[in-house]
Amino acid sequence: MSLTIYEALRQSHEIQRDLYAKLLKTQGDSTERDELFTSLKIELAAHAAAEERHFLIPLLVQDSGINISRHAISEHHELDELVEKLEETDYSNTGWLANAKALADEIEHHLGEEEHGFFQFSGKLLTDKQKTDFAQAYLTEYDRLKVKFAEGA
Repeated sequence: MSLTIYEALRQSHEIQRDLYAKLLKTQGDSTERDELFTSLKIELAAHAAAEERHFLIPLLVQDSGINISRHAISEHHELDELVEKLEETDYSNTGWLANAKALADEIEHHLGEEEHGFFQFSGKLLTDKQKTDFAQAYLTEYDRLKVKFAEGA
């Protein structure tokens, strides 16, 4: 049986959870904090872009998928803004960890909404073939973007 878009997305979700959990345990201006934050930024960016292109945009063309897809895209934008705030703050700044916690909380909120609402709703709109086709397209784009973003980091 082929991987579905939901299984593919959950794989990235688990990577995100692992990275932010480790990031929140770091201290000060350390190599570990820099490496984990860079990895999390790459993961979030690749995941969001691939998910939007190969899952959310196709759902936007269906009338019943408009609102929920737009909501997910807006939450990706909120995550981008939190990442930018962290990028503008020195790792040794006392507020950096508080901002990282806010990012982690927003990531968890977003992933929870997707896994416990959006996936079930969208599953009623998509055919089995779409679910597997979207997974393949998502994974190809996700892998390509991770390499591209890592090269730019």
